[in-house]
Amino acid sequence: MKNRVITISREFGSGGRTIGKKVAEELCIPCYDRELLEKIAKESGFDESYVQEAGEYAPGGFLTSAFSRGGSAYNNADYLWNIQYGIITSLAQEGPCVIVGRCADYILREKADCLRAFIHADLEFRARRIVEVYGEREESPQQRLREKDKRRAAYHRFYTDIKWGHAQNYDITLNSGRLGIDACVQILRELY
Repeated sequence: MKNRVITISREFGSGGRTIGKKVAEELCIPCYDRELLEKIAKESGFDESYVQEAGEYAPGGFLTSAFSRGGSAYNNADYLWNIQYGIITSLAQEGPCVIVGRCADYILREKADCLRAFIHADLEFRARRIVEVYGEREESPQQRLREKDKRRAAYHRFYTDIKWGHAQNYDITLNSGRLGIDACVQILRELY
Protein backbone atom coordinates (compact mmCIF):
# COMPACT_ATOMS: atom_id res chain seq x y z
CA MET A 1 0.00 0.00 0.00
CA LYS A 2 1.19 3.49 -0.77
CA ASN A 3 2.15 5.78 2.10
CA ARG A 4 -0.11 8.66 3.04
CA VAL A 5 1.56 11.99 2.28
CA ILE A 6 0.34 15.56 2.68
CA THR A 7 1.80 18.01 0.20
CA ILE A 8 1.48 21.69 0.94
CA SER A 9 1.83 24.34 -1.72
CA ARG A 10 1.45 27.89 -0.49
CA GLU A 11 1.51 31.55 -1.23
CA PHE A 12 4.42 33.33 0.37
CA GLY A 13 3.48 34.54 3.85
CA SER A 14 0.28 32.48 4.11
CA GLY A 15 1.66 30.25 6.87
CA GLY A 16 1.89 27.08 4.77
CA ARG A 17 5.23 26.10 6.26
CA THR A 18 3.93 26.62 9.80
CA ILE A 19 0.77 24.68 9.02
CA GLY A 20 2.78 21.80 7.54
CA LYS A 21 5.06 21.57 10.56
CA LYS A 22 2.14 21.67 13.01
CA VAL A 23 0.17 19.03 11.09
CA ALA A 24 3.20 16.73 11.00
CA GLU A 25 3.81 17.27 14.71
CA GLU A 26 0.20 16.42 15.59
CA LEU A 27 0.25 13.32 13.36
CA CYS A 28 3.72 12.29 14.64
CA ILE A 29 5.13 12.07 11.12
CA PRO A 30 8.12 13.86 9.59
CA CYS A 31 7.80 17.21 7.83
CA TYR A 32 10.18 18.06 5.02
CA ASP A 33 10.75 21.70 4.20
CA ARG A 34 14.18 23.07 5.07
CA GLU A 35 15.27 19.42 5.47
CA LEU A 36 14.43 18.86 1.82
CA LEU A 37 16.68 21.76 0.81
CA GLU A 38 19.50 20.28 2.88
CA LYS A 39 19.10 16.89 1.17
CA ILE A 40 19.07 18.45 -2.31
CA ALA A 41 22.12 20.57 -1.50
CA LYS A 42 24.03 17.60 -0.12
CA GLU A 43 23.26 15.36 -3.09
CA SER A 44 23.86 18.06 -5.72
CA GLY A 45 26.97 19.58 -4.18
CA PHE A 46 25.47 23.08 -4.48
CA ASP A 47 25.23 25.51 -1.58
CA GLU A 48 21.87 25.39 0.19
CA SER A 49 21.17 29.08 -0.51
CA TYR A 50 21.67 28.46 -4.24
CA VAL A 51 19.31 25.47 -4.13
CA GLN A 52 16.69 27.57 -2.34
CA GLU A 53 16.88 30.41 -4.85
CA ALA A 54 17.07 28.13 -7.89
CA GLY A 55 13.89 26.41 -6.71
CA GLU A 56 11.97 29.61 -7.25
CA TYR A 57 13.20 30.54 -10.70
CA ALA A 58 12.01 28.94 -13.90
CA PRO A 59 14.90 27.97 -16.18
CA GLY A 60 15.88 30.75 -18.50
CA GLY A 61 15.94 33.28 -15.68
CA PHE A 62 18.99 34.95 -14.18
CA LEU A 63 20.28 32.01 -12.13
CA THR A 64 20.08 29.56 -15.00
CA SER A 65 21.80 31.82 -17.48
CA ALA A 66 24.47 32.77 -14.95
CA PHE A 67 25.32 29.19 -14.02
CA SER A 68 24.31 26.96 -16.92
CA ARG A 69 26.83 24.64 -18.51
CA GLY A 70 28.04 26.25 -21.69
CA GLY A 71 24.59 26.89 -23.15
CA SER A 72 23.59 23.23 -23.21
CA ALA A 73 19.91 22.40 -22.97
CA TYR A 74 20.48 20.53 -19.69
CA ASN A 75 21.41 23.05 -17.03
CA ASN A 76 21.74 23.41 -13.26
CA ALA A 77 18.02 23.97 -12.82
CA ASP A 78 17.22 20.70 -14.60
CA TYR A 79 19.92 18.91 -12.62
CA LEU A 80 18.43 20.18 -9.35
CA TRP A 81 14.90 19.29 -10.51
CA ASN A 82 15.96 15.68 -11.16
CA ILE A 83 17.59 15.42 -7.73
CA GLN A 84 14.56 17.03 -6.08
CA TYR A 85 12.23 14.63 -7.93
CA GLY A 86 14.21 11.62 -6.75
CA ILE A 87 14.45 12.76 -3.14
CA ILE A 88 10.74 13.59 -2.86
CA THR A 89 9.82 10.23 -4.41
CA SER A 90 12.12 8.42 -1.95
CA LEU A 91 10.75 10.29 1.07
CA ALA A 92 7.20 9.31 0.12
CA GLN A 93 8.28 5.67 -0.23
CA GLU A 94 9.95 5.70 3.20
CA GLY A 95 6.73 6.43 5.04
CA PRO A 96 3.95 8.90 5.80
CA CYS A 97 5.09 12.53 5.87
CA VAL A 98 4.29 16.16 5.10
CA ILE A 99 6.21 17.81 2.26
CA VAL A 100 6.11 21.59 1.90
CA GLY A 101 6.59 23.08 -1.56
CA ARG A 102 9.06 21.94 -4.21
CA CYS A 103 6.28 20.76 -6.56
CA ALA A 104 5.72 17.69 -4.38
CA ASP A 105 2.01 17.77 -5.27
CA TYR A 106 2.94 17.14 -8.90
CA ILE A 107 5.87 14.78 -8.31
CA LEU A 108 3.80 12.45 -6.12
CA ARG A 109 0.54 12.65 -8.10
CA GLU A 110 0.77 8.97 -9.08
CA LYS A 111 3.40 7.74 -6.66
CA ALA A 112 1.75 8.14 -3.26
CA ASP A 113 -1.57 8.42 -1.54
CA CYS A 114 -1.52 12.22 -1.39
CA LEU A 115 -3.64 14.87 0.18
CA ARG A 116 -2.66 17.91 -1.90
CA ALA A 117 -3.32 21.21 -0.12
CA PHE A 118 -2.85 24.80 -1.20
CA ILE A 119 -2.66 27.49 1.48
CA HIS A 120 -3.48 31.09 0.55
CA ALA A 121 -4.54 34.35 2.19
CA ASP A 122 -5.25 37.90 1.19
CA LEU A 123 -2.38 40.29 0.56
CA GLU A 124 -2.93 42.30 3.74
CA PHE A 125 -2.75 39.23 6.01
CA ARG A 126 0.37 37.93 4.26
CA ALA A 127 2.09 41.34 4.28
CA ARG A 128 1.47 41.74 7.99
CA ARG A 129 2.65 38.19 8.64
CA ILE A 130 5.97 38.47 6.76
CA VAL A 131 6.79 41.65 8.67
CA GLU A 132 5.86 40.16 12.05
CA VAL A 133 7.07 36.58 11.61
CA TYR A 134 9.94 36.85 9.13
CA GLY A 135 11.16 40.34 9.95
CA GLU A 136 10.64 41.67 6.43
CA ARG A 137 10.89 45.43 5.94
CA GLU A 138 7.66 47.31 6.37
CA GLU A 139 8.26 49.57 3.34
CA SER A 140 6.86 47.33 0.62
CA PRO A 141 6.00 43.81 1.78
CA GLN A 142 3.25 43.59 -0.85
CA GLN A 143 5.82 43.92 -3.63
CA ARG A 144 7.95 41.17 -2.06
CA LEU A 145 4.88 38.91 -1.85
CA ARG A 146 4.01 39.49 -5.50
CA GLU A 147 7.59 38.78 -6.63
CA LYS A 148 7.91 35.55 -4.62
CA ASP A 149 4.52 34.26 -5.75
CA LYS A 150 5.28 35.13 -9.37
CA ARG A 151 8.56 33.19 -9.23
CA ARG A 152 6.93 30.20 -7.53
CA ALA A 153 4.15 30.14 -10.11
CA ALA A 154 6.62 30.33 -13.02
CA TYR A 155 8.81 27.55 -11.60
CA HIS A 156 5.81 25.33 -10.94
CA ARG A 157 4.36 25.98 -14.39
CA PHE A 158 7.69 25.31 -16.12
CA TYR A 159 8.24 21.90 -14.52
CA THR A 160 4.65 20.70 -14.14
CA ASP A 161 2.69 22.45 -16.91
CA ILE A 162 -0.12 23.04 -14.43
CA LYS A 163 -1.21 26.30 -12.87
CA TRP A 164 0.09 26.87 -9.37
CA GLY A 165 -2.63 27.89 -6.96
CA HIS A 166 -5.60 26.92 -9.11
CA ALA A 167 -8.12 25.04 -6.97
CA GLN A 168 -8.73 22.23 -9.46
CA ASN A 169 -5.10 21.11 -9.08
CA TYR A 170 -5.44 20.43 -5.34
CA ASP A 171 -7.66 18.34 -3.12
CA ILE A 172 -8.25 21.29 -0.81
CA THR A 173 -7.42 24.98 -0.71
CA LEU A 174 -7.47 26.80 2.61
CA ASN A 175 -7.54 30.54 3.30
CA SER A 176 -5.32 30.81 6.36
CA GLY A 177 -6.09 34.51 6.77
CA ARG A 178 -9.78 33.80 7.05
CA LEU A 179 -9.70 30.45 8.87
CA GLY A 180 -6.58 30.97 10.98
CA ILE A 181 -3.46 28.82 11.12
CA ASP A 182 -4.76 26.48 13.83
CA ALA A 183 -8.04 25.79 12.01
CA CYS A 184 -6.10 24.92 8.84
CA VAL A 185 -3.97 22.51 10.87
CA GLN A 186 -7.07 20.82 12.31
CA ILE A 187 -8.76 20.50 8.93
CA LEU A 188 -5.72 18.84 7.36
CA ARG A 189 -5.21 16.60 10.37
CA GLU A 190 -8.82 15.43 10.19
CA LEU A 191 -8.63 14.82 6.44
CA TYR A 192 -5.48 12.75 6.85
